[in-house]
Amino acid sequence: MVLFLWIFVLSLTGFVAKSNGSEVIGVSEGSDVILPCSIKESVVQQLFDWRKDGEKMKEVFMYNAGLHYNNGLRDQDDQFRGRVSHFPDQMKFGNASIRINNTKITDSGDYTCDFPHINGGMTFNISLFVDPVFKDRSGEISGSVPKPSVTIFDVTDSGVQLKCEVQGAFPKPELRWKDSDGNILDAEEAEISERDGRYHITLQTTVTSTTTTSFQCVVQQKDLNHETASTITVSEKLFVSSCSKVTTEGVLIGIGLGVLPTAFAALLLAFKFIRISWIRGTKKNKEDEPEPMKSLRSDNSNI
Repeated sequence: MVLFLWIFVLSLTGFVAKSNGSEVIGVSEGSDVILPCSIKESVVQQLFDWRKDGEKMKEVFMYNAGLHYNNGLRDQDDQFRGRVSHFPDQMKFGNASIRINNTKITDSGDYTCDFPHINGGMTFNISLFVDPVFKDRSGEISGSVPKPSVTIFDVTDSGVQLKCEVQGAFPKPELRWKDSDGNILDAEEAEISERDGRYHITLQTTVTSTTTTSFQCVVQQKDLNHETASTITVSEKLFVSSCSKVTTEGVLIGIGLGVLPTAFAALLLAFKFIRISWIRGTKKNKEDEPEPMKSLRSDNSNI
């Protein structure tokens, strides 16, 4: 019976593995998955509680001596309501496993199966990974992240700006720009947003005239050992236009810097000439003025 259960689990999930003593289960988005939990005695009259770890614990499924979330118990989290069931005919063999239907990205995470009243408390840990499956135009599965979209965003004085976008990736990937020689290029800080458990990421870089006009945006998910990329070729004319613009502006600035000192020197010389002319004119006017008449008082003093 246990062998049958594990074969059934493998057929539903895609893979089952061990990590640090915990079960790790992977399943494609939209399929069903069984989270295994069992002990060596009947659980028909026992209490077991399934919860999902996160910012706060979420109630997934609780069974208490015949009562459970599907027949009267309350407080099940809205995320799992109507999608979780157990195996009543297997409970006498100690099977407390649950089945989650129509898995979603947000179902990914760490789960605990807890028996609080057995042997002072027993807890089993299971990690679930729900993998979104993307398909290319031919309908073939292309991995856990769609191929990135690469475009020319703008042409500026600094060079040609390239933009790489990834929509709806999970888990969160890393993006980087490379040239055709495999060199990693400097890029701006990535813009990252998250919605419904999926990541939307944009990464921009500015390229200048180099030995290559081919550039590649690489998207990597290290946890899955998965990588995909898209390549864009930049016309040499864009580099020429950018460089020409910079060169023209540089020439104008250079001319301005060369003309300004000459103009300033000429202005000083003109000012000096005007000042000398003014001084000479003032002196000449003084020389042409008639001498003042001696006072009568001075003349009478000699009589």
